[in-house]
Amino acid sequence: MTVKQEGKRPYPDKWARESATPLVERFHSAVRALAAEKFANSGGMSWEEAVAAGVLMPTREELEQIEADVLAEGYKFDVSATISLKEEPDKYKPLAGIADSGEQQTDEEGRTIVGSGDNVFKAPADVTGIARYITDVDIVMEMLTGGVPENTVAIIDDSGGTLTAPILGDFTAVVCMGGTVRSHLGILTREYNVPCLMNAQLDGLADGDEITVEYSKPAADAYADAEAAAEHRARIIKVA
Repeated sequence: MTVKQEGKRPYPDKWARESATPLVERFHSAVRALAAEKFANSGGMSWEEAVAAGVLMPTREELEQIEADVLAEGYKFDVSATISLKEEPDKYKPLAGIADSGEQQTDEEGRTIVGSGDNVFKAPADVTGIARYITDVDIVMEMLTGGVPENTVAIIDDSGGTLTAPILGDFTAVVCMGGTVRSHLGILTREYNVPCLMNAQLDGLADGDEITVEYSKPAADAYADAEAAAEHRARIIKVA
């Protein structure tokens, strides 16, 4: 069965706003359409009765069909855990490499700005440390057995938190190139009290660079529009 998107929603959204991306809107629209179809076939139940009875719940097969339809239209999912890309590369966007435009801006002291990101929580002070890319299990295992080097600012592309969970508390700070402040990694770093930037955009940052990250900036607003969010992003500044 192919689930079509509905033209009009059968009930108002509790938090009505546009979806963050076309993919999210496409997927959510299909789920809403499926729920509306089930509600129409519920035999005259009220919305509350249908919810309580569980008749609106999608089956695994129905969700798999929605996913198949979405992928067939050319959509790709963003990676939150790198293992997903390895196991099902056809479903996910490839990870972007680290850019080096050669056109980086400088800060007030003339230092090179090599990136920015959304601050998970406001730390007491900015953090200076050594950027170390944590990109696969082998690096994690090496640090798990040999110890995380002092002053490590972990540069991570896995916003799920699964990859680095065993050593997360030993990092001085984290910069994640994906996700949002509400991603699992953001939640974990907040619990561990490890300063963290999410959704970081990097330009010219190399492994081993000494950097200062503006973790003392206010926490990012997860519901801010793109323009407002851009004004409050924390900078990553190359020191040496």
